[in-house]
Amino acid sequence: MHALFRDSPVPRYAQLAELLRQRIARGVWKQGETLPSLEALVAEFGVARVTVRQAVDLLAREGLVSPQRGRGTFVTALPGRERQLRLETSLHDLADVYRDDKPKLTLIEEASAQPALRAEDGTPAPRYHFMRRVHSRDGEAYCVISIYLDERVFRMAPARFRRETVVPVLLELPKVKIARARQSLAISTADVEVARHLDIAVNAPVAEVRRVCTAADGTVLYLGEVTYRGDYIHFEMDLKP
Repeated sequence: MHALFRDSPVPRYAQLAELLRQRIARGVWKQGETLPSLEALVAEFGVARVTVRQAVDLLAREGLVSPQRGRGTFVTALPGRERQLRLETSLHDLADVYRDDKPKLTLIEEASAQPALRAEDGTPAPRYHFMRRVHSRDGEAYCVISIYLDERVFRMAPARFRRETVVPVLLELPKVKIARARQSLAISTADVEVARHLDIAVNAPVAEVRRVCTAADGTVLYLGEVTYRGDYIHFEMDLKP
């Protein structure tokens, strides 16, 4: 049994189903692709074969996957987004918050990688610089962030982008003009990787924030996908009358 499953009163198959559901939602397994084999999931999570089968059966009843004898289990749909909350805020106000906050940045991964953009995001840049890191304060990790920066923008200040939070740097670069910025928030639960990095239980509540900044021609300059600990996130919003 996976150590991260032990403290939860939620049935183990339901916990595993939620982890698989979140991977599908984040595009780890895309529509039309197959899930790892039964044996691979048993080995990864340290659970019984019947637990994996029950988790997959639950996702199949939701219409997210389709087990096919002799071929594997295929992803057939994405989880619904009914509970997403749209936020309206100022990019400059967000930058001010980050300027006052000086977290410790721990790099997990750095590479060249293309983000999974949505149709409404804009046009992809030719190449992106990718960084995944953990932010912490006073020795406690509070978020995991995946950063995709237009390679041309990253080259303007690589040292700063590596050691500082991204939004303030973007706004301070004279050659970068952000024409549009959008942010969305979804309440979710921690998968195994996030739970490990943030030192929280699997399926603990988290807030998934997605930020997109585009240039005047529609090119996506920055995509940030952030997962915050649920007990760290706090939003205040001015409601339009």
